[in-house]
This record gives sequence, C-alpha cells and structure tokens, in this order.
Amino acid sequence: MKRLFASLILSMILTVTGGTAMAEVITGTDEEMIKLETDNGEIYIELYPHKAPNHVAAIKDRVREGFYDGMYFHRVIPGFMAQGGDGALVGKSVDYTIAAEFNDIKHERGVLSAARTSDPNSASTQFFIMFEAAPHLDGQYSAYGRVIDGMEVVDQIQKGDKMNRLTLLPRDSK
Repeated sequence: MKRLFASLILSMILTVTGGTAMAEVITGTDEEMIKLETDNGEIYIELYPHKAPNHVAAIKDRVREGFYDGMYFHRVIPGFMAQGGDGALVGKSVDYTIAAEFNDIKHERGVLSAARTSDPNSASTQFFIMFEAAPHLDGQYSAYGRVIDGMEVVDQIQKGDKMNRLTLLPRDSK
C-alpha cells in the first residue's frame, strides 16, 4: 500500500513538474526519491533514510553536487546487478567512507545497495541495483532504496545494448 501511495504521489509530482528529478520527502511517508537518468531512460528510486540514514544522506549530497554526472554503470552482471558511481574512473576523488548500516531490506529485484570492498565499512559513492534477488547479500551490504518506476530501464541496462551513462538529479534541477 505504501508503494502504491508513493507511486501515485510520484505521478502527481511528475505531472506538475514536467518530469524534473526528485530528492524530496513524499508527504505521508518517511521515504525520499531521486531520479537516475541513463542512456536507456529514467529510473526513479525511493530512498529509505530510516533504514540507512548515512547512506541516504551521502548519495543525496553527491547528487546535489553533480558528482554522478557523466559516470557509467561500470559493472553490469546479467542476472545479478548493475554497479555505478566510481568517481576514480572519471577523475573524481572520494575522501570518505560510510560505516555499514545493515538492515532488514532484502536484496530483491530493484533494490539499491552500497557497493564496498571486503571491509563492511568501506562504502562511499558506489552503489548497485539488483536485477534479481540475491539473498546471500542480505545483512551483508547496506541496502537503502528501491526502484519504484523504471524497472524496464534497469532491464535494458542488464541487456547491455548501450554504454549506460548515468546522471542522478535532485528534485530542483532543471
């Protein structure tokens, strides 16, 4: 029910704003949303600050800075996930890490999670979106969002027919 309500609010916001990107609290929920633009289309991601507040704050800060502009999904594993946000690949340095915020979000199709090294507290700007469920990641990686619109775009990324450049935008961007 909560997702249905969020989707209805998203539809109304998109109608009013002409499809501009989102990073705002949706009335009636604790979630926030961002828009991810790719060469295949747009993906709307609902964020869960009550589950992983530091990860949500970090991605929103990087979105506002334009950090992700011009980056690519640099790792696409069909049947598993697409990973993006590696600043080193485009000459953008990162000087922070985010401590693990493991929670009860299952790594199911469409879930957004923090990429990291073998150190659970090594996440920074990289993230991944699940193509399919991967229960072995549950409680091992910090999940902090979910695709609520644009899974068909995620499916196109999985097919790998384009480079999959990405740009994350806050609501107030033009």
